This record gives sequence, C-alpha cells and structure tokens, in this order.
Amino acid sequence: MYNIISNENDIRIEDDGHGMSYEKGEVGKFLNVAGISRSNEEDAKTRSGNRRKMGRKGVGKLAALSVSESVDVMTVSNGEKSGFVLSRRPVDGNKLQAIPDEKITFAYIANNGTAIVMQNPQYKLNRTSESVKRNLLKIFPLVNEDFKIHVIGGDKTITIDTFDENIAKELCAFISLGDEFTRLSEFVPDKYPLKRTDLVESRKFYAESLTLKNNFGEERVYRLEIKGWIGAYASTRGRKATLTDFPDNFISLYANKKLGEFNILPIVGQNKLNEVYIVGQLYVDLFELSELPDMALSNRQGYKSDDPRYVAVIKYARERLLPDILRKRTAYADEANKERKQRKLDVQKDNEAKFRAAVDTFKMKVSENAAAGIEKLAPDSSKETIERVISEAINNNAQTLGLKTVIDSQKKRILISHASEDKSLADLIYSFLTFNGVPPEDILYTSCDDETSRIPEGTTSIYNYLRDFFVESYSNQKIFVIFVTSDNTPVAWGAMTEIGASWITQVDNRIFNIPPFKPKHPLNDEALWHCTERNKDSELSMTELNADIFCQTIEAVCEKLGYSKKSRKENMNRLTERIIIK
Repeated sequence: MYNIISNENDIRIEDDGHGMSYEKGEVGKFLNVAGISRSNEEDAKTRSGNRRKMGRKGVGKLAALSVSESVDVMTVSNGEKSGFVLSRRPVDGNKLQAIPDEKITFAYIANNGTAIVMQNPQYKLNRTSESVKRNLLKIFPLVNEDFKIHVIGGDKTITIDTFDENIAKELCAFISLGDEFTRLSEFVPDKYPLKRTDLVESRKFYAESLTLKNNFGEERVYRLEIKGWIGAYASTRGRKATLTDFPDNFISLYANKKLGEFNILPIVGQNKLNEVYIVGQLYVDLFELSELPDMALSNRQGYKSDDPRYVAVIKYARERLLPDILRKRTAYADEANKERKQRKLDVQKDNEAKFRAAVDTFKMKVSENAAAGIEKLAPDSSKETIERVISEAINNNAQTLGLKTVIDSQKKRILISHASEDKSLADLIYSFLTFNGVPPEDILYTSCDDETSRIPEGTTSIYNYLRDFFVESYSNQKIFVIFVTSDNTPVAWGAMTEIGASWITQVDNRIFNIPPFKPKHPLNDEALWHCTERNKDSELSMTELNADIFCQTIEAVCEKLGYSKKSRKENMNRLTERIIIK
C-alpha cells in the first residue's frame, strides 16, 4: 500500500513493504547507483519472489531530486530504523547526512516500510484530489484490492484501487490481449447489443519469435508476447479537466509492471482526427528480461527505437492493433449517426406531414373566407374590390404556413449526381464545397465517405427521399444539383434518372465533365461546363484555365446558396495540392 501525503512544506510517500535493514546490507544495496542489479533470471525477482524487479541500474531513486533539492529517506525493517538525506548538494564532500532515530517517524507505517519525504518541493500536487488521482492512474495503473494508493491532503483522503475498470466504463470499442484482460470487456457499456461482437473483442495475446543477442554475446530465439488492451472512448468531451492533466489519449508500454513509455500513439498513429479517442496499455515483459541488454533510454522515459523488440511492438501496434480499434470506433460512430439521423428523419417527415395539413387548412379557410367576403359585395363590385377581399383572406390565414421555414431548413440543399465510377472527381467537388463553408449535412452525396452526407438512414433509396421531400413537398424550395458527367453517365441508370428528374422539375445545376464525353440534352448543353482530364491510371488533371473555372464554379454555387466562400487564391492553392495542374 502506498500513501501519498501532501503537507505544507513537503510531499511524503510511504510504502508498507519490507523496509530495508542497514545491518543486512539492504540500505547499502539501495544506495548503489549505476551498478548492474540483475543480469539473469536468478536475480530477476524481488525479495518477496512475487514479482520481477522493475529497474536495472538503481537510478530511479534519484528521481525525487528533480522535485526537491533535499529528500529524506527513512526506513524500518522489523523494528530496525535507518535514515539519511539525499541532496543535490551533499555536505562534507559526498557523505550522506544521517537522520537520527528519534527523527525517523512515519504517519502510516508500523514495523516495516519506507518513507520518501521531498522537502520544500518545487512542484505541488494539484489542489483537487480527483486530478491527482487521474494523473497517477495514467502513469501508474497497476493498482487493485491488494495494492492501493491513498492520496492524503489535509483532512481529505481518496483511495485508488482500480484503473482499468473505470476506463472501460467510458469506452465504446475494446480489444483485449490475453486472458487476464478479458474481464475488462464486461465493463464496456452495451449500447448497441446487436453490434456487440463487432465493437468488443477478446483476443489471445500476440506472440512472435525474435532472434536476439543476450548479455553474454549468444544469439538465441526469444518469444515476444504482447498483452494488455486497447479501446476507444465514446466521447472526449470534458475528459481533460485541467491544462496540467496528462493527456487521455495514449498507448502506454509496460514491462515487469513498470511504465516504460507513456505514449507511443504519436509514433504508431497517422495524426488522424479519430485517434483522439484511443487509449491503451500494452505489457511486454521481454523488454526487461534480465539476460537481454537494457533497452531503456538514459532518462528512463522510453526505449531505444532500433531495438528489435521495440521495432516489433511498434509494427504490430501500427499495422494491426491501432487500425483494428479505429475500425471499431468508426462502426460505433456509424451506429450513433444512424440513431441520430433516424430521429432527425422522423422529425422531418412529421414536419412535412404537418406542413401539408397546414397548407390544406390554408386553402380551405382562404376559400371559405374569400367566398363569404365576395358574397357580401354588391353585384357590380370592381375587380380591385374582389382582389382586395381575396388578399385579406390570404393574409388573415398566412400564419397557418409558419412551418415552411422549418421545413426548408431541414432539407438537403445540394445533390452531387454522379456515376459511382466517377467518385474521385465527385470527392474533389465535395471537399471543395465543405472547404468553402457548405456544411456536410446540407449535401446529398450517395458515395460520400462521410456518413453525414449519404442517404439518411431509414430511407430505402435516394429517389424516395427526393420524392418525399422535394417533388411531393408543399414547400417549393428546390435542391441544387451538381452533375459529374463522363462516358460512365449514359450507362448509369441512377445518374440518368437524376438528369431527367432535374429537367422536369427545372432545378438549377452546374456540370463538371470528364472528356471525351460531351453533355447533351436534357442537360444544359449550351452552358459553360468545367472539364477535368482523367488518364488510364484514373489520375485526374486540369489545365490552368479549367482549374480556374473549377474554383469559379464552386465559389458561384456557394455564393448563390448563401454560404461563405474562400478567395480564389485560397481555392487555387488548395486545388494545386490536390490535383495535377498542367
């Protein structure tokens, strides 16, 4: 058990372990620095024999000196007390200053244990106990019912006895490696039961053989085993409570239950947006096998990047583990989006029905009121008088159409019509629309990688959606169509259907064409269209003129529909990065 006690002038850490005996040479062994503490399996275990030693050279004890200039070390073993002062500036040469027995006191230790007291520390523990707890667990998660950490500040105490379980409760996707971590899957919320097996998975630990040279110069085959877990948060909102908190998205490496490297995510990741959801802990005890060379960096904050053990772990995390958990996170997001979009679609359908009823009521009341008003007029009333009566009837009932603004705001505003084979150009157009301020939810693009812009969940086809909310709608707002045309268009039934529908409904549109195809009626073949070349390897390119026309067309669409737009220079610079301009 650890006790971390934050006092006004010191930070005290007490451990109720075995303690150290000066008479038995244990204090002397503790003070040895830069000596080899283990080189084979015989001396790899701690005194209790229950766990493996964590360090190798005994430099960890000096870490407290980075917090305080003076550190008191006090220990007791079966009633025998010892104490001395570690200092950045030792007095009287290199001699240690002894602490008299009467000043060796403990707050929570009785017969066995050790206290490290950092005097006048340069850093203070966070004032909130919960923040201390969060940060401790990120770098020292190996706590349980048998080994607890108590953080004590004034009259307030918090106990840390679990980490994995609490984290698991905040995850939406999870992969465990090894039987000892399978239990954590029980704590991952089951929000989508039908997708549980896709989102939560228990695997055997990963293993591979490596040929390594040991401390004696002998080449042998060793078994690298990677155990642990990796998960994805359901949400990152409000997770990092203060600026001083350690980050919440990390993949840590442990060996012999010791943190070796806090975060390899920047190394194995690709700086993708969804990597902010990732958290994990991987345990690789081969890193600390006594008969193999020490692979830790001199600052003990990571590992040598060229060591074959490290290379193998990084490769596995980068090529297999991280992509797998990201796919699970995407699957969760798709389910969440389906649920949200279905609710939105239901509201949209309900509002359409209410608006249709409102229009019918409007027509009926206007007809009744106008008829009643005209009936009261003299037989020879002028045309102007009759028009005034009808106008008043319309104005008096206009409030029944108050849903029109809501209906219009719920609709998609731009349709990208295309053949699936022309997705590359359609993707380019989509990216420039969003770059110029068009929200993804305003675009209907069936091949879009962003689920937000695809056909709303719950709609059987794009044609049903267009019929329900544009053709048969009482709201007269029309969708703006961007046609992507090529030799694929005439044989794409869907694209041809959309061309015919746009001509019948007379919607506004623009054409982005891939030669040698030439747009024909019912497309507006008299208007200037943009051209993008495509070679046999499906690479897109444009002339400087067509690049300018591309940007001009995108900007014109955005301006026409009331969106903000980028400058021509910004669009041209971006286009130059995305496509070959001849």
